[in-house]
Amino acid sequence: MLPAPAPVGAERTGVVVVGTGAAGLSALLHLAAADVDCIAITRGAATDSATAWAQGGLAAVWDEADSLEAHVTDTLVAGAGLCDEAAVRELVAAAPGAIRRLLRLGARFDLDASGAIDLHLEGGHGARRIIHADGDASGAEVERALWAALSLALQGSRTSVREHTRLVDVLTDAAGHACGVRVLAADGSVRDILADAVVLATGGIGQLWPVTSNPPGATGDGVAAALRAGADVCDLEFVQFHPTVLADESATSRGVLVSEAARGEGAVLRDGAGTPIMAGVHPQADLAPRDVVSAAIIAHLARTGEPHAFLDATAFGAKVWEQHFPGILHLCRDRGIDPVTQTIPVHPAAHYACGGVVADLAGRTSLPGLFAVGEVAATGVQGANRLASNSLTEALVAGDRVGALLASGRPNPGRPALRGTVGAIAADALPGIRSAMQRHAFVARSAAGLAALGSELTAFGRWTGPVDGTTLTATNLHTVATVLAAAAAERTESRGAHRRDDFPGTSQAWERRIVATLGDGEVRLNTKPLFTSERTAA
Repeated sequence: MLPAPAPVGAERTGVVVVGTGAAGLSALLHLAAADVDCIAITRGAATDSATAWAQGGLAAVWDEADSLEAHVTDTLVAGAGLCDEAAVRELVAAAPGAIRRLLRLGARFDLDASGAIDLHLEGGHGARRIIHADGDASGAEVERALWAALSLALQGSRTSVREHTRLVDVLTDAAGHACGVRVLAADGSVRDILADAVVLATGGIGQLWPVTSNPPGATGDGVAAALRAGADVCDLEFVQFHPTVLADESATSRGVLVSEAARGEGAVLRDGAGTPIMAGVHPQADLAPRDVVSAAIIAHLARTGEPHAFLDATAFGAKVWEQHFPGILHLCRDRGIDPVTQTIPVHPAAHYACGGVVADLAGRTSLPGLFAVGEVAATGVQGANRLASNSLTEALVAGDRVGALLASGRPNPGRPALRGTVGAIAADALPGIRSAMQRHAFVARSAAGLAALGSELTAFGRWTGPVDGTTLTATNLHTVATVLAAAAAERTESRGAHRRDDFPGTSQAWERRIVATLGDGEVRLNTKPLFTSERTAA
């Protein structure tokens, strides 16, 4: 556990849900409807999740011309040999039902001229199966619909939501079962919330890099806390860098995403001379899986010496931009770029963690009583590279399942047991951590770079006092970076979102997962076969 002031108090509830994005909200709907005693915490305002930032849509087979088998195949191909096929089939089969649930909750998706749901194409998909809302504001509509339903369900229930309350650690009993959380409350005090079950829905790790499409809260809190509690984590070396984030020299953290859907409608990636970058690189050209496109951009820029690529969507015309991509149009124009008449400067940036806490699609992890859903979880669906628009779908399906599971019954853990403390990292290390990750663990990696990254991470100053918010951020990001660097160095091949300049080929011997744990503050790695029925214990 992290060094923290003694908690000023403790309270008890049935379930603690950490995070209020699509996965957390889906779980809360079940828990509130079943009148489970439940506390949800979120580190910022209740609506400050990555869900609201999602421009892309939800992937689901909706057209009779499409098939579940085709969606499965596209997901497996994008996942580059590391998907759990059983989990993929489970998700794909459940996806249409997740869409229907959202419709029943009042979600308003885009319709075509006939009044049917308008289906779109995105990278890696062989058919139109992406469902959008307000063109490029799908996540915001999903969040709106879920919050509207939850607001009604909360009335008279024993479920409550606490804003500006941040996870510090997962508490465990003498048997090593999760039994609650330690939090940093809105007033700055440290408190314990004891619970029968803990659900992590904390999102990703994008803030490890200087520029990311993720919100400020994507600091790996859930992954780091799970590691400290003794849970298995895997696939952290596979971080998806979205190919088309606006190249803005003034950006300090938030990268403006230019949705995959733009390429789905015909936008083309070009270099400064106007040459198409993806021509001849992949059969799907600009609609190749994201790992392929990002790697191609980085390689092309290395050859030409140019600082960024350009996305050419000038063929759309003003009407298409205004109808299908109004949010991106507004964000670009705010930065002095008119995509109706100008190409958009773009560059890959940190977007999505394909790895995380080992879990199944009902959130069960290797630690009894601890559940993980959404981006924080590694369910085997994403493999080495996530297929576009599968993430919101997975968050909805997994959140719904863990909510139903815990509404029907919960574990019975003991009281929190004392655990040893691990060192914290000083807050002033944050810029250095991000710089090191950008230099050594971006799209292209090497043994020398990863060794340098490990050395730099080891050299950052330790913090001996109690943690506060900024120290917690630095410590969690440092923990995740350390595991990621070790796993990336261990995987001596290139596969999916993990690219090694010194090992450019993909090796059949590496059709295995790298599972990480923390022991006495030290990272321990084990390679294991693809997921089996023994992967979870909760």
